[in-house]
Amino acid sequence: MKVEIIRIGNSRGVRLPKALLEQCGFADSAELLVEKGRLVLVPTAQVRAGWLERFAQSTDGQQAEDLSYLLPDTTNIEWDDAEWHW
Repeated sequence: MKVEIIRIGNSRGVRLPKALLEQCGFADSAELLVEKGRLVLVPTAQVRAGWLERFAQSTDGQQAEDLSYLLPDTTNIEWDDAEWHW
């Protein structure tokens, strides 16, 4: 697809059709790379993408309430009981 490079303030830009962006999985941001003299635009990965699925795999399907053993009922940390002086 041939596109026109347009002036945007002191910069230059390219208008990308919405359908093309959706087809390639772009949201609100992208990675812009230079590879072998070419500009390459890549969709950015979603922050924490896949964490929920990986967590579920790591717990063998246990529910969150089944993991309560990971948190102690009490802490034996001195500063939790002592009065703080500023």
